[in-house]
Amino acid sequence: MRRTDLAHLLRAACDVAGDRDVLVIGSQSILGTYDEDDLPSAATASIEADIGFLDDPDRAKADEVEAVIGEMSQFHRTNGIYAEGVHVDTATYLPRGWRNRLIGWPLLSSEPAVPHFLEPHDLAIAKLGAHRPKDLAFVDALLQAGMLEIALLEARCDLLSDEHALVKKRIHSFLSSYEA
Repeated sequence: MRRTDLAHLLRAACDVAGDRDVLVIGSQSILGTYDEDDLPSAATASIEADIGFLDDPDRAKADEVEAVIGEMSQFHRTNGIYAEGVHVDTATYLPRGWRNRLIGWPLLSSEPAVPHFLEPHDLAIAKLGAHRPKDLAFVDALLQAGMLEIALLEARCDLLSDEHALVKKRIHSFLSSYEA
């Protein structure tokens, strides 16, 4: 996915939900910080973006986005990209304070969307916590490209809730393989 594709998707999501404060949670959140030409191909390979809203307590906005511009929708068939409507709580492994580190996007700071993106280290910790092969490959590609700092990832890992002690241990183990 390219930034222009994501901008189109975000405008559509905001239009569908009637809410300008949109949040990109998944891997495409990296496009809030880096241009696709600067990223490894593994970081932009997806044709979907996880889109949520900062104010969506009953998940109605996410569900509407999923229905109108989600997978197999007319939007998807026309544009070759789609949104997965998600609730903010979907991102189980975000470090404490992540909302204070959200990144804005001057590329799309006017009507109808005011997008927010996860800071790359917060995104990487969420991906490492999920521990799916595609998430590990995503973080590995960013590490290999020098776009993430190990020390900052370790510090962010320590900000995970204590209920995720085993996940924290697994993340620290993963990160230690890069320090050797």
